[in-house]
Amino acid sequence: MASPTQQIDRIRAIWDEHLKVAGALPRLTTDVSSAVDTIYSSLAAGGQLLIAGNGGSAADAQHIAAELTGRFLLERQPLRAIALHGNTSALTAIGNDYGYEHVFARELSAHARPGDVLLAISTSGNSANILRAIEAARQCKITVIGLTGESGGQMRAICDLCLCVPSKSTARIQEMHITIGHAICELLEERLAEA
Repeated sequence: MASPTQQIDRIRAIWDEHLKVAGALPRLTTDVSSAVDTIYSSLAAGGQLLIAGNGGSAADAQHIAAELTGRFLLERQPLRAIALHGNTSALTAIGNDYGYEHVFARELSAHARPGDVLLAISTSGNSANILRAIEAARQCKITVIGLTGESGGQMRAICDLCLCVPSKSTARIQEMHITIGHAICELLEERLAEA
């Protein structure tokens, strides 16, 4: 068992690592701005944001969808955003009948229309069900924005825009994903308030 001093040192080390990764986020500023432009154009034209992720990334998908359908900081009309895993009956039926790698692709194919945007979240960039969702997005003629870790994995080459957090740590990557998600929500609200 760690001593109180060792535990405090470990907490500081975790926070130092977090701050180091957060300090590297400015290199993604232009790409985050492009993501905001893409999502704004879709929503302003009556499109929707479809979001997919597994585990902690599924929680991020729901979190971002909730900020947009509810509100983030400003009172406004609800925005069209769906976390693709939100219907647990569909998720489990598709997983059972077709295989887990199809859960997001099948939901996306049911809901997506040209002009929509998929926000695909995978810390590794290699989640099979996220890669299948991106393939389905291509068939539906919708734009794909990826949120991944440092390497971008297989997603880097197949997304229209891939935001690769400069870290190999799943925890630090997920912390930056929600930071990026919050920035996107805040900027979307500001632009919609001006419109």
